[in-house]
Amino acid sequence: MSNATTARFSRRGILAAGGALGLGALVTACGSEDSTDGGSDSKASAKSGPWSFKDDRGKNVQLDKVPASIVAFTGVAAALYDYGVSVKGVFGPTKTQDGKPDVQAGDMDISKVTILGNSWDQFNVEKYATLAPDVLISTMFDSAGTLWYVPEASKDKIAKLAPSVGISVYDRQLTAPLQRMWELAESLGGDMKAAKVTDAKRRFEEASARLRKAAKAHPDIKVMAGSASQELFYVSGTNLSVDLEYFKALGVNFVEPPEKAKAEGGGWFESLSWENVDKYAADIIMMDDRSSAIQPANITEATWKKLPAVKAGQVISRSAEPILSYDKCVPLVENLAKAIETAKKVS
Repeated sequence: MSNATTARFSRRGILAAGGALGLGALVTACGSEDSTDGGSDSKASAKSGPWSFKDDRGKNVQLDKVPASIVAFTGVAAALYDYGVSVKGVFGPTKTQDGKPDVQAGDMDISKVTILGNSWDQFNVEKYATLAPDVLISTMFDSAGTLWYVPEASKDKIAKLAPSVGISVYDRQLTAPLQRMWELAESLGGDMKAAKVTDAKRRFEEASARLRKAAKAHPDIKVMAGSASQELFYVSGTNLSVDLEYFKALGVNFVEPPEKAKAEGGGWFESLSWENVDKYAADIIMMDDRSSAIQPANITEATWKKLPAVKAGQVISRSAEPILSYDKCVPLVENLAKAIETAKKVS
């Protein structure tokens, strides 16, 4: 959400929350308006010829040629990489404190990209300018068109250097942004007919069918989506988050905090003290895998360890910011399907 109410949320709470909050900067739209087509208007051909793409803000970005110098949010760059599209620069969680690739970097070789910022509010504008960017691409977690991880303080300077493209991951099912990223990658010259690409899409469809079948066979298994910080435990609702909305549509039985309880989380999540972490009964707990969240193995709270799902070993990871390629989304669906198929009723 990009309004004044977000100011009262701590950065730690925002970044650790199971449903990510869109608190980046609303970048001034570059390029002309287009009122008709919803996808790419032309396909890349050997990086030549005019290029245009209508993004999820309704902005049609038009260039004389297919972008060669692409800068993107790390998760977007990881998705494009899976489709054979390389970027020059990235911003957002890219490497961990020990120098290893962050979970959001996917299979990218992070030594071959320029990292403009590795955490919230970090974006080296001067270094960005040296890349002579053709386009900047990011996701959006609100309806206002806020580009994720583009800092509010420098958004205007960034917007002047290159047009931007936004892919929405707000209040829609996972299949929608997956399709949009596919269209974007195709427009940028990605090989969408490569065996790896088509096989991943097929496996995603098979995994989705498996999850639907598992949910139907085990309707009593309750799943909770959580995220941990030092002070609080966040329980995500299924509304707004692309993965949870999709899983719910496939029949998964989720813990759903009431709207009033999610109000302080902008409708995304309810914040609980560790003393109240047992407020909701769950058979499976999906935990936020982002580096901004404390991982299950490092949670020391006694109340956590006493949860039935934790004692039963029924805790799995969740990508609250999925890398939007079919290849990376397959295991997210498969892992939940397997967990439901094998879970014991403990709640």
